[in-house]
Amino acid sequence: MPQESRATSRRVLEAGAISAQSARNLATILGALGDPVRLRMLSLLGTVDEASVRDLAALSDLSQPTVSHHLRVLRDVGLVTSERHGNWVRYRIARGRGPTVGTLFDILAPVALDPPRTLRPMRPEVVEDSLDRLIGRLAAVYPEASFDVVGRIVRECATTLLRTRTTAGSVPLLTLVERYARQRLSDASRDRARSAPHVLFVSQTDTARSQLAAALTRRLSQHRVVVRTAGLTPGAQIPRNVRTLLTELEVPEAAAFPKALTDDALRAADVVVTLGCSDACPVLPHVRYEDWAVGDPTFSSPVGFAALRDEFQDRAARLVADLLDEQLAPTPE
Repeated sequence: MPQESRATSRRVLEAGAISAQSARNLATILGALGDPVRLRMLSLLGTVDEASVRDLAALSDLSQPTVSHHLRVLRDVGLVTSERHGNWVRYRIARGRGPTVGTLFDILAPVALDPPRTLRPMRPEVVEDSLDRLIGRLAAVYPEASFDVVGRIVRECATTLLRTRTTAGSVPLLTLVERYARQRLSDASRDRARSAPHVLFVSQTDTARSQLAAALTRRLSQHRVVVRTAGLTPGAQIPRNVRTLLTELEVPEAAAFPKALTDDALRAADVVVTLGCSDACPVLPHVRYEDWAVGDPTFSSPVGFAALRDEFQDRAARLVADLLDEQLAPTPE
C-alpha cells in the first residue's frame, strides 16, 4: 500500500475512534463503576439529596470503612462529592452529574434486564407511503393546523420512534406514530379555558418513572386529567417490571411508549413534573414545575418496587386532588 494510502487510512481510523486520552479517562470512570456495591450506592445517591456512610452501609451489610472506600472511588472520578456536617460526612451526586447518572441507568436497563429483540425494518417506500396517508387523515381531523404543520409533526414523530424503538412489540410502529402525532397536534391546539388540566411527566428517557407516574395519575383522576410523558433522550423500551404494572393498571401498550420532549407538550402543560432531570428541563414562565425525588424502579427488587409504587401513588393522589380542586374553584372577578 502506498504511504499516502496508509496515512489516509490512519486518519480515517483516528477520526472514527475517541482520542487516547479520552479513552483513558473513560476507562477510569468505567472501572469505578465496575462494582455492584458502587452501582447500588450511585443509584441511591441519584434519588436523594444526600446520604451518610451509615445510610449507604445499610444497602450492602458492609462495614463503614469499606463503604467509605467505595465512596472515595466514586468521588475520585468526579461522580460524587462529600461535605462534613459535624461528626458525619454527607455524600451526594456531584453538581451537574445528576442527568448523567440517570441516563446511565436508563440506557443500560434494556441490556441488563431484557434480552435484545430485533425489530424487522420496514422498507423506506412502505414507510413513506404510510406516512403520506396518515398525514392526509390527520390534516382532516385537525383543520386548525396547516397541512405542512401536520406533515412536519408526523415525520418528526416517525423519525423519533424509528431511531429509538429497537425492540419488537405487539403494536405496529405506524400505530405509535399516529398516537404520538395526535398527542402533539392536540397539545398544539389546546384551549386552556375549556380543556381538562394537563400534566407532563418528564424523565431522562421516559421509560420507567415517568410512565409509572403517568399511569397512576391517569387512573386516580379517572381520566379527568390529561397526562403526557416525555424524555430528554427517549429510551428504547419500558422495563419489564414497569410494563407488568402498566398491564395491571390496564394501560394499553399503544398508550405507553418513550417519547421525546417537545415544545408543544411543554406549552400545553399546566404542571410539569420532573423525575431525575430537573436541571436539564426547559422552563416556561406560565407553567408550574414540581420535582419528584423518587427512586428509579427499573432495577428495584420486588420489595423496593412496591415501596416506589406506593410513593408514586401518594404523590399522584395529592397532585390530582390539587388539580381538580383548582379546576372546580370559582374564577376570581
